[in-house]
Amino acid sequence: TDLRPLDILSEAVPAGGPARGMRVFQAQGVLGFQLSASRPRALGFPASRLFIHCDRFPEEFSIIVTLRLLRRPAKVRAAGRARCGPRPAPQVRAPGLPQRNEYIFTLMVEESPGVLVGLRYAPDKLHFLFWSQERAGGWQTRVTFPNVSLSDNQWHTLILAVSGQSFSLTVDCSIPKDVVVETPFPASLSVRRASFYLGNRRRRKGVFTGLLRQLVLLPGADATPRICHTVNFKVATLSVPTVLQDVPAKPVSNEVLKYPYETDMKVTLGARPRCSKQEKAQFWFNASRRGLYLCNGSTWLSMLEVQHRLDYVEEYQNLVTNSETMGVEVFTIPKVGLFAAMANRITPPGSAIYRWTDGKFVHYQNIPTYQAQSWKYFTIGKKIFLAVANFAQNERGQEFSVIYKWSRRKAKFITYQRITTHSARDWEAFVIEGEAFLAVVNHREGNNHNIDSVIYRWNPRTGLFEMNQTIPTSGAYDWEFFTIGPYSFLAVANTFNGTSTKIYSHIYIWLSGSFQLFQSILTFGAADWEVFHIGDRVFLAVANSHSYDSGMPAPSNFYAINSSIYELNITAQMFVKFQDLLTYSALDWEFFSVGDDSFLVVANSFDGFTFSVNSIIYRWQGYEGFVAAHHLPTVGCRDWEAFHTAEGSYLFYSSAKEPLSKVLKLKTT
Repeated sequence: TDLRPLDILSEAVPAGGPARGMRVFQAQGVLGFQLSASRPRALGFPASRLFIHCDRFPEEFSIIVTLRLLRRPAKVRAAGRARCGPRPAPQVRAPGLPQRNEYIFTLMVEESPGVLVGLRYAPDKLHFLFWSQERAGGWQTRVTFPNVSLSDNQWHTLILAVSGQSFSLTVDCSIPKDVVVETPFPASLSVRRASFYLGNRRRRKGVFTGLLRQLVLLPGADATPRICHTVNFKVATLSVPTVLQDVPAKPVSNEVLKYPYETDMKVTLGARPRCSKQEKAQFWFNASRRGLYLCNGSTWLSMLEVQHRLDYVEEYQNLVTNSETMGVEVFTIPKVGLFAAMANRITPPGSAIYRWTDGKFVHYQNIPTYQAQSWKYFTIGKKIFLAVANFAQNERGQEFSVIYKWSRRKAKFITYQRITTHSARDWEAFVIEGEAFLAVVNHREGNNHNIDSVIYRWNPRTGLFEMNQTIPTSGAYDWEFFTIGPYSFLAVANTFNGTSTKIYSHIYIWLSGSFQLFQSILTFGAADWEVFHIGDRVFLAVANSHSYDSGMPAPSNFYAINSSIYELNITAQMFVKFQDLLTYSALDWEFFSVGDDSFLVVANSFDGFTFSVNSIIYRWQGYEGFVAAHHLPTVGCRDWEAFHTAEGSYLFYSSAKEPLSKVLKLKTT
């Protein structure tokens, strides 16, 4: 039976606002209750207010909790002592930090110290408690879920599903943790003369010190399908008290807020400040642009500013390069500046790195490369790296791609690690569960296009990348890593299997310590994947370069072919085709935004007759999808990069057919 949710948290909140012992607090733009330890009984109410027609706790049910716990610091221990020296100082725990055991809620009978039903959090563990009357006098059973790390200052949504001897915990819609115990949850648990208590067990000890946003009991059903249908899993809701549903608006005139709340918000004025983990959730007001920005831990996100709209694109800088350029990587080195690494085809002189100086890119460093195809910038801790994908052998007949490390002393990139590759096309760097990875696309070995591409894992002990997993690929061109909620994905663009470009490209999902096949999509000489978000929607665009099959009649034009945009269907748990766009040997997609508008620009490289082909900027127009907005003359366009400076927004395109790349400026109104 699809029974209605029983909102325990809302039942504890009076109609006029929070009860005594409850304060509304805002964290990361989300409201929650902070509970007081001084009056634990005040945070309770009779169970009969929820169980109106029956005084029995449901036999099968789910409990949904959304909470935020403070990060637990490392324990402070005294240093070692001599044999006869004084005793070491005791361990120190700062006040207000999570205790050893904190109760999220309990259900207790009047004047009885036992817990009928309860949920308790300990460091890295979650305990579900229930009273079993199968044994004489009753017995409390504890079901423990280990390795549940919630004390990280982040919001999390927990779903505990109970049915007989089976208990399942889902955190942020990730893979469920299943536990089977000997003692089943009772089929007939009386709640007569019992009361619910929020964040405590009717005592001051063990009071919940975090923020509580949602606490719901759903009888007779596993709530996971009802909760896990949105991209923002960590604050997914089934039922939330009215007072927590919206951040209160600023009062006008002499009005006051209906529900007072507190926040740890700080606003910085002046020049652009640093945005790191220390500044996360802090605001910066840019007076010159009349904008308010929020730090997400790495970049400043626009919250409120005068919105600009793209008017037209103008030529800003012609950059003469060492040779034809197969790819460009734009990146920022903190406290140093903005750079662009060009993957140049001819060796010598190799590839060049340019630095943004006085509003232009100026040559900064040359690096020996061998038909370089692309660069990838990434960081590991404080280390800064730049990896090049070399397509050809060096002078000694060796085929390496190289990782370079930024030397702060020399202020340039120096060789760090060489990795054997086979006609490498692309590098992708990413982090999963705190571990750093680097994936290379191997295009072919000799005339064999069906070879393995390799994923390397960073070994912090040796300070090197080591082989972790191989994935079969076919003439592959590109990797694209992305995350959706708690899940990590890696998409490969397969281009040619030796006889045809009409082959499947694959999307892999990280499960149980490795990438496993998630979905296969038919592509036509796929050269690039681009993932992007518009609101809560997730899209994946493929650039199809040409259609060729040795066993089929030749088409009228190999290169005039649709490239496709796919959208994630959460219900079906797969990407489904959203839109086809006619392209001409497309080699790259780049997503960017101007104000509230979203855009895609495609690198059209060849139309079957000439390399002088217009590349097109498409504007997102909702129900219409992407609509052509600007046609940009390009020559053998290979790669697009969007970047921003204090002076404005730009597009950078590289040409694979002439030693000239261009920086275009986006003019706005």
